[in-house]
Amino acid sequence: MNAPLRRPSRERPGPLEYLRAWPMKAWICLVALFLYVPLITLVVFSFNDSRRTVVWEGFSLRHYVKALNNDALLEALGNSLTIAAASTALSVILGALAGFALWRFRFPGKPLVDGALGLPIVVPEICLGVGMLVFFATVMPWPRGLVWPLNLGAIIIAHVSFSFPFVAVVVRARMASFNREMEEAARDLGAGEWRTIRDIVLPHMSPALAAGALLAFTLSLDDFVITFFTSGPDTVTFPVKVYSMVRFSVTPEVNAVSTLLMALTVLLTALALRAFGDPIARTTPVTRLPKAAAQDQTS
Repeated sequence: MNAPLRRPSRERPGPLEYLRAWPMKAWICLVALFLYVPLITLVVFSFNDSRRTVVWEGFSLRHYVKALNNDALLEALGNSLTIAAASTALSVILGALAGFALWRFRFPGKPLVDGALGLPIVVPEICLGVGMLVFFATVMPWPRGLVWPLNLGAIIIAHVSFSFPFVAVVVRARMASFNREMEEAARDLGAGEWRTIRDIVLPHMSPALAAGALLAFTLSLDDFVITFFTSGPDTVTFPVKVYSMVRFSVTPEVNAVSTLLMALTVLLTALALRAFGDPIARTTPVTRLPKAAAQDQTS
């Protein structure tokens, strides 16, 4: 006697199917609101016609005009952008070299160097700020008998000290997915070491360099604690200036400048995503190397 037929049991939903359920969608919406509502509030109240931020009295652009005519605020913003640009350039160079060396080479004490590189990431900023202040005040005389002046140069050095480890970590993580066979194929086709690095390694590393540059730029532009300890009375950055303004009240003028700064950050991020959004397509194929190798041999 044949056994009765049973309906096939429904397969258990996969991990991605849980994202389609309404509780997960609701949770994602709540997280998005938690992250972006403060930023949206900042942008909206930057157009407030009131002198106080918490009371809405109508739409106006007068606070943007007032902020753009505030010489002290614009000078602080210019100092912050100068420091961020200089520290980002140095951090990308040092971070790329450090991340590439830790990925490529084996040397004695490599675990110790790897751990020391991550210390600025985990050490509290207050400790780094005090350490930098002591370093510039007592340990680093230039020339003999004088201390390092607490100006833009000191702030740039301090920002590089905690920014380039982030770039190194991003570069090393990116290079972990590099296919060594592409490098070996390039060498077999006659490409030299520098041409292999330029045509094979750097295109693969470029998205990490862009991400590390954005991260270093944002960290430097937003830093307050270390800048507060390493800046002199004649050097005021944007976070320090905003802190001095909001000790009494948050005005729409601060909201206006913060909105402009946020728009600049979003623009830089969009340009980086447009330039490095498809790292696979930007990777130089190995098939282009015979022509390059022939040029090397003829030159």
